[in-house]
Amino acid sequence: MDAVKRFPYPGAIDADGHILEPPDVWEKYIDPQYRDRTIRLCKNQDGLEVLELNGAPARYMRPGQLAMSGAMGKRGKDLEPSPEKTYVNQAPFGSMYPKERLARMDEEGLERALIYPSLGLLWEAEDLSDLELQAAYARAYNRWVVDFCADSDGRLVPIAHISFGDPQEAARELERAVKAGCKGAFFVPFTPTYKSHAHPDYDPFWAKVQELDIPVGIHPSGEPPAKRVHQRFWDMKWALWHHNVHGAQGPLQAFTAMFQYGLFDRFPKVKVVVLESGAGWAGYLLNRMDAVYDSPLGDTVRLKEKPSTYFHRQCWISGDPDEKAFGHIVDFVGADKFFWASDFPHFDHPGNYMEELRELVEPMSGSTRQKVIGDNVKQVYGL
Repeated sequence: MDAVKRFPYPGAIDADGHILEPPDVWEKYIDPQYRDRTIRLCKNQDGLEVLELNGAPARYMRPGQLAMSGAMGKRGKDLEPSPEKTYVNQAPFGSMYPKERLARMDEEGLERALIYPSLGLLWEAEDLSDLELQAAYARAYNRWVVDFCADSDGRLVPIAHISFGDPQEAARELERAVKAGCKGAFFVPFTPTYKSHAHPDYDPFWAKVQELDIPVGIHPSGEPPAKRVHQRFWDMKWALWHHNVHGAQGPLQAFTAMFQYGLFDRFPKVKVVVLESGAGWAGYLLNRMDAVYDSPLGDTVRLKEKPSTYFHRQCWISGDPDEKAFGHIVDFVGADKFFWASDFPHFDHPGNYMEELRELVEPMSGSTRQKVIGDNVKQVYGL
């Protein structure tokens, strides 16, 4: 592990730290009847690693690309596919094993980290169509992540993955995962049914969220072409920079649909977190949602009050340490509404996140700083 400057302020909690799941997680933890169709890592005829799902290679994850999952801070030739580079041998210190992660957190000065997946952000993009199999994949990961975090004395916090196929199954799995030890849940920005997450069909899930009093996050993920909201130009499938820059559009569309459908009136105690989508959009979106609500178009919104009312009551944002405008947005929207997150070990964020976090929060007042670096997460997730 490269030496890092220890974060100088106590109580820091990483609101979105990722783990590289060991390749055999699903084979070990999936229900036996699905084991022959589980998630695996295999090699193709060129010796490049491929992700296998439901007995077939992934369609949207290119061969050899899995080795990039832990490539935070790397560039150029380090990211080129090669038979010698694998998902496991390219995994950095602290990305795959709990003891290593705790040692890394000690070095960085982190109190806790909320744990999210890496492979788990890819498989729903494959549009498997088999809702039972998707639910089985999610259950397997949730069983594993509880075990991964079990011996950390609460410093590694398991967050459940919920697949929005069958609403009743989503509610059952949420309850099972929370009882097993998960402190929250997340879902990807699209659904296999093409219905909004806030559609009344999913009310059984949201009723369970409210009953259990746990926060639920919208996390960006790989998106299938048919559901990708930011790929309107057919000649730009190669343009990875363009797609990543606009990757927040999926979560934000899923988020605004919750207001359109009146989710926060139907479930006034539900807590929603927008993850890894930046924070700079918050000022614009809150103003725009309220302005359009006050126009004739607002008649279509199933809310009794302005959208900003529900945002301040029930919503939170996880921002990035490298956002130069983060502090200004915190001042404008309110210090109670924000977390920070490292996105370790993914390659699309810089590796000096602890240094950037220090630079971000140093100008803040003491009370605002403590809220942003950890107190808000602790309160929302009940840690």
